[in-house]
Amino acid sequence: MELASLQFPDISPIALELGPLVIRWYALAYMAGLLLGWFWVVQLLKRRHLWSQNEPLTREHIDDLIVAAAIGIILGGRLGYVLFYNPGYYFSNPSEILQVWQGGMSFHGGFLGFIIAFLIYARWKKLPLGAMADLAAASVPFGLFFGRIANFVNGELFGRVTDVPWAFVFPAGGPDPRHPSQLYEAGLEGLVLFIILTVMIFRFGALKKPGLICGTFIAGYGFARIFVEFFREPDIQIGYLAGGLTMGMILSFPMILVGGFLIWRANSPRPAKV
Repeated sequence: MELASLQFPDISPIALELGPLVIRWYALAYMAGLLLGWFWVVQLLKRRHLWSQNEPLTREHIDDLIVAAAIGIILGGRLGYVLFYNPGYYFSNPSEILQVWQGGMSFHGGFLGFIIAFLIYARWKKLPLGAMADLAAASVPFGLFFGRIANFVNGELFGRVTDVPWAFVFPAGGPDPRHPSQLYEAGLEGLVLFIILTVMIFRFGALKKPGLICGTFIAGYGFARIFVEFFREPDIQIGYLAGGLTMGMILSFPMILVGGFLIWRANSPRPAKV
């Protein structure tokens, strides 16, 4: 019995090609996420009533931080993919490690790369870590949303075989219809997390508790990613791990623990200053 499926949209992964200049949708997704994230952070800083004191950062700090974030995300994302998902291939072909345009990025690696860049910049400028972390976390869902949409356009990171009526036959996924897990992630990690964080900021004054937004994002992403991993096809070179777990699940479990600790710490009573 042939399973029902939707027709996969015939969209080229190349958004614009002018001679030797090739711009891919994936690159545009990164740019859109960074620019919208930067815009959102600037808007949050303008609203002084959201903070327990005047905005802790300046516009110049944000402009500098976005550059550091881009570098950390790209390098960390690529190296994370190399180390977590396909080390054997890249150690045998080291010249391809930095060929980001060939595909292969890891969110967990990009997240670690961003944290390293973030900590270096914060220490250099002597900025408050809690406020910086919260602002960064509030902006990340933009990048996640557009990045997952780009994954869908590229027909990569697709889901497992299914008979749901909204399944797609992906060009690289064989003849069977599969979950559009990229869209699940765009919805959960992008839209849903953004809505939750925004409500916490504007309705419950979460930015007045340093670390609360950051912890909520980290734990929320961990839960969302683990949930979607039940529908997403594991990377072919890794497959399923012990107990049916996937690499995405393994890397996301610590995020829930770290996020939970940050939430607890942000809500703990502060010792009185003397």
